[in-house]
Amino acid sequence: MSADDELQLLIDILPARMNACLPRADRPTLMEVVMDLGRPPEARYRGNRYETLGHTPVSQEELEHVTQRVGAFTGDNRAGLPRTLHRISAIRNRQGHIVGLTCRVGKAVTGTIDCIKDLIESGKSVLLLGPPGVGKTTKLREIAKLLADDGGKRVVIVDTSNEIAGDGDIPHPSVGRARRMQVSSPERQQEVMIEAVENHTPEVIIVDEIGTEEEAMAARTIAERGVTLIATAHGGTLDNLIKNPVLSDLVGGVQAVTLGDDEARRRSSQKTVLEREKQPTFDVCVEIRDQLTVAVYPDVCEAVDHLLRGWTLFPQVRRVDSETGDARILQTDVRSLPDLVNEAEQTEALAAALTRTGGILARPPADKAFRVFLYGISRAYVDRIIERLSLTNVSTTNNIHDADAIIALRGSARPGSKIAQLAADYEAPIYIAKANTMPHIQRALREAMNAEAGSFAEKLTDPAAENETDAALREALETAEQVLSSGDAIELSPQRSFVRRLQHEIIENKGLRSVSVGDEPRRRLKILPAS
Repeated sequence: MSADDELQLLIDILPARMNACLPRADRPTLMEVVMDLGRPPEARYRGNRYETLGHTPVSQEELEHVTQRVGAFTGDNRAGLPRTLHRISAIRNRQGHIVGLTCRVGKAVTGTIDCIKDLIESGKSVLLLGPPGVGKTTKLREIAKLLADDGGKRVVIVDTSNEIAGDGDIPHPSVGRARRMQVSSPERQQEVMIEAVENHTPEVIIVDEIGTEEEAMAARTIAERGVTLIATAHGGTLDNLIKNPVLSDLVGGVQAVTLGDDEARRRSSQKTVLEREKQPTFDVCVEIRDQLTVAVYPDVCEAVDHLLRGWTLFPQVRRVDSETGDARILQTDVRSLPDLVNEAEQTEALAAALTRTGGILARPPADKAFRVFLYGISRAYVDRIIERLSLTNVSTTNNIHDADAIIALRGSARPGSKIAQLAADYEAPIYIAKANTMPHIQRALREAMNAEAGSFAEKLTDPAAENETDAALREALETAEQVLSSGDAIELSPQRSFVRRLQHEIIENKGLRSVSVGDEPRRRLKILPAS
């Protein structure tokens, strides 16, 4: 059955006067028809456009005309048309009588998961978030067919409201070979989820709208049994889900933890903080921002830890081009770079891309932001210094990934200490304050800013230094290609920390790993083959 034929089935259940008022040319963009007792009916189209279907108010007889032509309404006041994806939802008065209907058009749309296809095929459990109407269920439908038909997996859909596979006992063709288990009432969804695992040996279970604590616990049970779970949940963003006490278990839950003195100083935080309680149920989280754009958190563990610590987190932003249908990455996460096909463009646009996406590279001249990570240093003193000296471009950060410099107390930054190891790992220079007093902190801050301004001035004004940096980046690109082909680890030439950070990002973008070896001024990168 074609999409036009399915749409006609929905239009045919409407009263004749409304049917006649629906222009045929507008039907492809029709989203739903709304009928409220005593009000003129409305047709709603994509793009927030609506039209009234005549000026005569909807009567009780017209509501009954529609309800008699659809399936039975379930406990969530939803019904449908057999073997279609259309949904008819009812509004009832206090006595339980229907006083309003929303006749929503259901369509099997393809190409909606092109930008996350790699995540779905990875075998990881994926959680989809987003407000109503952005296409979560449409994506689940296409995912089911992709995994069942193209992937050859045993897929079971737990279809609570018959939205994924349509109304009736025969699933809609849009879900392919995937099997569908219907749920008699929304309250039994968690029971059917467990039943699907115990009785039907699935490799993948697909669930729409996890919304209760019991369903979240059932989802964890499924994941712990080694079954891949693809699901949607109530909540627009990952941050909202973490703050939801009912559903936060999906991403590991939240608990209050008391830190030791050293750890509290290292984080520059209070001693009692919020931390992730357990392993998340889902490996990947996808925020659906609109029908073409998604934000991806490829590692839920890391994302939740960052958000709970108040660190800046930039997800991957992916978008499907509405004209060509091609999927592309608009913004990368904090550790990666855009996929630039042309390597010359990659070298030229590297610093700009990292700064734009909020990456770890943010080396500012005097008029750019300068972020400082504090270790054992009073944040109140630093804030007072910034205010007193009008250092509008300077700020503190809780994220060492994001810091341009580290200011540490001398007693806390001895060789071999935690902060010294972290500084070496993240290629961040340490500046020492002899005591936790404003004069000593101000001296260390001035030293850090002068050093950064000097390195930037050299980079911006000295053509030889600029050529040297370009050569170092090109060396990283060429050596990465050698490692990919040979499988052997290769060391690069010694470089400054500024350049090593750029090289780290290029190598990671090639799918390889890199570590810094040696001591200054001979410190250099070693490129390791992919594990």
